[in-house]
Amino acid sequence: MTLNILVTGAGGFIGSHLIRQLYEQGHFVRAVDIKWPFYREIGRCSEKYTLDLRDYRNCELVVEDMDYVFHLAADMGGIGYITSVGADIIFNNTQMTLNLLKASIQSNVTRFFYSSSACVYPLYRQTTENVTGLKESDAFPADPDTYYGWEKLYGEKACAAFSEDYGLSVRIARYHNVYGPYGTFRGGREKAPAALCRKVAAATNPGEITIWGDGKQTRSFLYIQDCVEATIKLMESNYDEPLNIGSDQLISIDELADLIIKISGKKITKKYDVTKPQGVRGRNADITLAKKILGWKPKVSLEEGLRKTYFWVESQLLHHKKIVR
Repeated sequence: MTLNILVTGAGGFIGSHLIRQLYEQGHFVRAVDIKWPFYREIGRCSEKYTLDLRDYRNCELVVEDMDYVFHLAADMGGIGYITSVGADIIFNNTQMTLNLLKASIQSNVTRFFYSSSACVYPLYRQTTENVTGLKESDAFPADPDTYYGWEKLYGEKACAAFSEDYGLSVRIARYHNVYGPYGTFRGGREKAPAALCRKVAAATNPGEITIWGDGKQTRSFLYIQDCVEATIKLMESNYDEPLNIGSDQLISIDELADLIIKISGKKITKKYDVTKPQGVRGRNADITLAKKILGWKPKVSLEEGLRKTYFWVESQLLHHKKIVR
């Protein structure tokens, strides 16, 4: 069945991959973002709008005649950004989400997808490196460690309220550290895999890189191809509660750096800066529900995904001749 689909944040990392997949499936895809990064290949789409979704009139415009809305637009970034910015994240993201939910009701949108985050999980469950995967029910009692996490949790509840009061069919994904080619890799909003790929690619051979924190903090990482597959499966499912979309393969940041260094073929030493933000001590995903409900699990190994990511980042640095350490 061919659908009319709106993707907000289509110039972003996940959004740009998602519109390509949806368009290739034969859907009419309307792509919207406030800006379009020069280094990111934007997938083909049916229509492309450059608009600020904090303006409700723009939301009314883009949801018109849409069957599905994938809401991925967000003011966000890596740990350096989300630990230094609070008010703008709260205001910008909440404004967009509420605008789009209201406009979707008025335009009789069939289904609304909300991109939430693993950042909604409480700090008290993430204080050690050896982390048991976080289950969806672990989000409460709430205590996210950043304003970004609080805003995402509020967004989930806003979706639930519009579903309960107006009958809007919602789908909510809690993304866990998605990475891959065409992601942000510099400028302060990049996440750990892209930041480490950039540092290693920019380093001399032999050379040295700096890791934020002591390197023992742990995370799990999901390759973009697997993320897009799970996102579409969730949207097509009958499940309307928050669902983890991530990997359950836990790795320390130190080990992540070692893997990227191995891929590069360089001789790199590491030093550590414990004055830099490093987020929670450990975070891992329990994807039991995703496996059961969607019949899905990650297919791309961490080494394979990092290899593709590293050589893409390296190509960008060489092409633009802007080596940023």
